[in-house]
Amino acid sequence: MQPRDFSLYGAVDLGARQAAAQRKQQAAQSPSQPGPPAGHALVIDVTEETFNTDVVERSRTTPVIMDLWAEWCGPCKQLSPVLEKLAAEAGGQWILAKVDVDANPQLSAALQVQSIPMVVAVIGGQLVDGFLGAMPEGQVRQWIGQVLAAAEKMGMQLSAPAGAAEDEQDGAQTDADAGFPGDAGPELPVAYADARAAMERGDLDGAAQAFEQELAVNPADPVAKTGLAQVNLIRRVSSYDQAKARRDAAEHPADVEAQARVADIDIATGRIEEAFNRLLGVVRRTSGEERDQARVHLVGLFELLPPNDPQVKKARSALSSLLF
Repeated sequence: MQPRDFSLYGAVDLGARQAAAQRKQQAAQSPSQPGPPAGHALVIDVTEETFNTDVVERSRTTPVIMDLWAEWCGPCKQLSPVLEKLAAEAGGQWILAKVDVDANPQLSAALQVQSIPMVVAVIGGQLVDGFLGAMPEGQVRQWIGQVLAAAEKMGMQLSAPAGAAEDEQDGAQTDADAGFPGDAGPELPVAYADARAAMERGDLDGAAQAFEQELAVNPADPVAKTGLAQVNLIRRVSSYDQAKARRDAAEHPADVEAQARVADIDIATGRIEEAFNRLLGVVRRTSGEERDQARVHLVGLFELLPPNDPQVKKARSALSSLLF
């Protein structure tokens, strides 16, 4: 599978959660390869061939933080030891996946790497915003805390870090020291767990209903908004004959619905820029009701990605230029 086909932002990939979880369990039961001490298993080298298993599938049970680096990169050599130290401290709460961008150019392109070091997280098959450059340890620690909080909001059960029980017994406030937000807050919405359970058993309608119930109470909830957008995309794409959809779009460039179907397929398979550009082209070529139909569909696809994703920012800017 080409790296560009990985569904890093969720979408169709989430429809296979149960099968992926089974494959992950089988992989976890396999004997580990001989070599580094056990503690070093928390830091893994990832290639284009192992990415889907080691990052996407593993992220369904454990957050994966990706360190994209290169041998010639000075700041990378400053940041990597910090990440490795924090991974060891976490004791399995998250996995550090290191990607040599020079050795894995297709994966680098799929992840839209523009500069390094670049750090991002993957939770439940979804890409979470990270940072560029070598940040101080305190700021990296704080960002990791936000990643873990997001994983909990998505219903992921995180293991306690090594030594946590002893620290708690001694009265140490490890979470506060690590800068983990929200640990003393109210319980997470039941809707997150309900939606996750529904997706794992393939009940897309149930997942959508859970997210809709949460949005009825908290309309601005970003996790629920993104989750609902993903579920709706899964449902749409699952109903398409993809080969026919592409033929229809090629034969009828002015057909907004035909172009929207292919945009759905593209974004579900990781072709984010192609999806956005297709609908921007429709907006450019049409007017009136058809233009508005294309605009609404495009804005709906924006909901699948983080709002400050560079591709979303670029497409929003292009859309604004076309409309105004």
